[in-house]
Amino acid sequence: MSEIRDINLYESGERKIEWVKRNMSLLRSIEEEFSEDKPFEGLRIALSIHLEAKTAYLCRVLAAGGADMYITGSNPLSTQDDVAAALVHGGLNVFAWHGCTAEEYHRHMCRVIEAKPNIIIDDGGDLVNLIHNEYPENLEYVLGGCEETTTGILRLIAMNKSKELKFPMILVNNAKCKYLFDNRYGTGQSVWDGINRTTNLIVAGKNVVVAGYGWCGKGVAMRAKGFGAKVIVTEIDPIKALEAKMDGFDVMKMEDAAPIGDLFITVTGCKDVICEKHFMKMKNGAVMCNAGHFNVEVNYDVLEKIAVKKEKQRENIMGYCLENGNTIYLLAEGRLVNLAAGDGHPAEIMDMSFAIQAMSAKYIAQNKENFGEMIINVPEEIDIAMAERKLNHYGCSIDKLTEEQKDYLNSWNV
Repeated sequence: MSEIRDINLYESGERKIEWVKRNMSLLRSIEEEFSEDKPFEGLRIALSIHLEAKTAYLCRVLAAGGADMYITGSNPLSTQDDVAAALVHGGLNVFAWHGCTAEEYHRHMCRVIEAKPNIIIDDGGDLVNLIHNEYPENLEYVLGGCEETTTGILRLIAMNKSKELKFPMILVNNAKCKYLFDNRYGTGQSVWDGINRTTNLIVAGKNVVVAGYGWCGKGVAMRAKGFGAKVIVTEIDPIKALEAKMDGFDVMKMEDAAPIGDLFITVTGCKDVICEKHFMKMKNGAVMCNAGHFNVEVNYDVLEKIAVKKEKQRENIMGYCLENGNTIYLLAEGRLVNLAAGDGHPAEIMDMSFAIQAMSAKYIAQNKENFGEMIINVPEEIDIAMAERKLNHYGCSIDKLTEEQKDYLNSWNV
């Protein structure tokens, strides 16, 4: 039933899953609840998220809640074959392997949708787009779904605006317990984990160009500053650009940053952020990578076309010699550097994000008759409950308003 690289790799994958489980206290508590309540009994869940250990544990938590799981990856280079093997060895349905071709990636997505899922958990919108465009006959089975990332939400909003979205989707990325921590602290750390383990180069003293100053860009820039780099931010939003300036970073156009930067990191969710006119201005030895969802931010196709020579330097580093004699380097084919060249966000961070995913999926299962809109924010009570649980894990306590304080805050004539 499943399609994976090698089932015999499962022991290594099992160790990885057990390690993250020990460090994901929220999901452990939710697994206990789901094991008793079985909120997904009789339901099929299709999931497409970067398939590594933390995602695998989320899948097991959902399965503990009674779900029949159909799992694939959301990026050809982020799937870990031993983790996929561990899930299959444990009885779940997985269709993914590392380094799959575009055709294989599409086939794996199709296998998941062909299961006629009732709930879709997506990362980037590929499953949602696939079922609408190629499997409209399966739309009737879907109660709703959850979207993990900014890029996917942009696609959902566009679909909804065109009145093409046929089932409700909860915007998990917009939950405070997701974007304030996952996007900022998770991306901030994991992007540099991927860069540093791949390049083995120092960051201190270099000019680091961060394209995009959303929550992910803020995290990447903050960590670059901590490493001792001089940080340049490029933006299209004047408010975010002003924020970057007041945070102590230089702000300029990518065209002006191109000849200055030593290391370029795109975190925008858009396409052609770095393209031919920028490549030709970059200094010899400049390194580029992407931390946005799809590999379109650095124009990989154009780079392949204009290079007079290319040569693999190390694992996940390709050097491109241009006609001007300069060689510039691209990490992980321009795919998500923190996952294609690393292990993704820290376990404690994904604990919060995946707790929101799990509880949002439960919310869909229990409220399937009550949705009036197709675009739904994570209910505030879920967000607050997960924050309270995480604080409790850290041994922190906070104040509570007295009745008099509540009256004061809710009064105008005081």
